[in-house]
Amino acid sequence: MPANQAKPERRIRAALALEAEDATNAGMTGYMAHVVTQTTIPHSRVDDHQFQRSNGLVTVTISDIAGVGLPYGSYPRLLLAWISSEAVKTGDSLLEFGPTLSGFMAELGLLPTGGRWGTIHRLREQMVRLFSSSIACHYADRTADSGSQLLVAKDYNLWWDPKTPDQAALWGSTVRLSGDFFDSITAHPVLLSLPVLRVLKQSPMSLDIYCWLTYRHHTLQRKTSVPWEALQWQFGAGYPDSVDGLRDFKKRFKQAAERVRAVYPAARFTSDRTHLVLLPPLKKSARLSATH
Repeated sequence: MPANQAKPERRIRAALALEAEDATNAGMTGYMAHVVTQTTIPHSRVDDHQFQRSNGLVTVTISDIAGVGLPYGSYPRLLLAWISSEAVKTGDSLLEFGPTLSGFMAELGLLPTGGRWGTIHRLREQMVRLFSSSIACHYADRTADSGSQLLVAKDYNLWWDPKTPDQAALWGSTVRLSGDFFDSITAHPVLLSLPVLRVLKQSPMSLDIYCWLTYRHHTLQRKTSVPWEALQWQFGAGYPDSVDGLRDFKKRFKQAAERVRAVYPAARFTSDRTHLVLLPPLKKSARLSATH
């Protein structure tokens, strides 16, 4: 590697090494799978069967293993938060969505609407895509390599009739998480606020930033500078790896981060031309708060 590239690479890796710290428990109302806070799933439709993101040390690859398409957008993120919360709270890998589709959508903060582009069709499609996905994680530094592969769902059954979302199905709609995915969720859950997720549900990037900032808020011990290039690797789905791409990413990231800060005042960060600067919480016992 040329000398002028080696220093930025070391700087990025050093900053991102802090992502390996364990989350600290605090009183919150929901959970997110730890692996989801490390990278991101597609923000928009991807016409491929694999999607890969990296934060420099951890690479996560999401694969469509059933040929139904990759999950994308806000709905899979809301689903993952609901799944993670239920798995932690119930201690059971078999999760029940409830008797009616409209009732379940209300738990996600979604209003049922019909038609091809309505929320009912979109949610059901994204549920099938998410439950038909696998997640491969690979960690690498100069001295170690490790990895794991997680199948999201062992099996699932969606018995709701989209044409009658308020009508109870004859059989309950369920998903049984794979053992590895369930263990991953319950071993290292990231605590967060479900009401905040609902406020941010229109923006996949805002949801990603919120989950990441929540994780960092409860692990951050010192002022930490994260290079914009590293954030683009992690969150910048769809942005070209170029000067113009980085500039456009920074603009959108800052806008999304300000939306997060408006409903999550505990988030403390500043930015300059080269870095996003994360500041440790004012009080280690600070709890999440949200405006509704």
